[in-house]
Amino acid sequence: MFGRKSDKELGVVKKKSKGASLQAKKSKAGWFFIAPFLLGFILIYLPIIADSIKYSFHEIKIISGGGYDLQWVGFNNYITALSSEEYMTALQNGITGLIVDIPTILLFSLFIAILLNQKMVGRAAFRAIFFIPVILSTGLIADIDAGNALNDYMGNEGGAIDTGAGGSAVAEIVSAADLQNLFNNMVVGSELAVYVTDMVNNIFDIVNRSGVQMLIFLSGLQGISPAIYESCQIEGCSAWETFWKITLPMISPMILVNAVYTIIDSFTSESNEVMNYIAQVYATPGVGNVLSSAMSWMYFLIVILIVAVVAMVFSMFVFYQRRD
Repeated sequence: MFGRKSDKELGVVKKKSKGASLQAKKSKAGWFFIAPFLLGFILIYLPIIADSIKYSFHEIKIISGGGYDLQWVGFNNYITALSSEEYMTALQNGITGLIVDIPTILLFSLFIAILLNQKMVGRAAFRAIFFIPVILSTGLIADIDAGNALNDYMGNEGGAIDTGAGGSAVAEIVSAADLQNLFNNMVVGSELAVYVTDMVNNIFDIVNRSGVQMLIFLSGLQGISPAIYESCQIEGCSAWETFWKITLPMISPMILVNAVYTIIDSFTSESNEVMNYIAQVYATPGVGNVLSSAMSWMYFLIVILIVAVVAMVFSMFVFYQRRD
């Protein structure tokens, strides 16, 4: 009766302190880590992008007293770019090469990732070996390799060893004729022989460009619960059935990621024919700046369109595991 009244009797309602959830904390940490990039993009790259778009619709007139003046020409630079036979040929070669590169790199990197995911002695060393080409193809090492005399000799058919069959033992490993003779007793067309020939002869480039994709596939394979594979073994599933029913659907999101990465990496590499041609046009006195800007933006739109189409097609077959 004379005891202390509770907060409920006094009409006082306590507010429960709600702290930030773990997901909200992770989101804030993510914004903190990408803040330097966002600041650099807004302050440095965004003005450059705006100027590039502006130059693509203008013509530069040099003023005699110094400086320059921009004159609006509309889509004339884009029309000139489309009428350039060399530019259109480079675009066609780049897109055609991409049709070969995407399935080849995805299949090779997935195959190597599955092998490196197995339990074996020296697994970490093998993973490092397959990723070394990615390191060697970046930065200063890539510039040194570009001036390597041995590399030029390996790519030069004139310095290759004559095999006596009219071919080159250095310039190419196999020829389409050799594979066609091998496929004579099979129901295989000549197109497949040419495709396999390109894959074998470009094996160095394929290995060199599959390192990142291999690591992404490897992380996806390690994210699959071992309990799923144990259930398959108990049910008596073969390794072939396990791969098609479990492994491939579970890593299908990684296939989409690697496909998009491969497209962007192929279209922006230093060896890309279109990029090299745009760089040559940029160095042309007079209209080089504005014409190369128009070519670059056309190239950018084509790349975005291809990425969107590939992402749409691959998304139809992607399986996302629910983690409720």
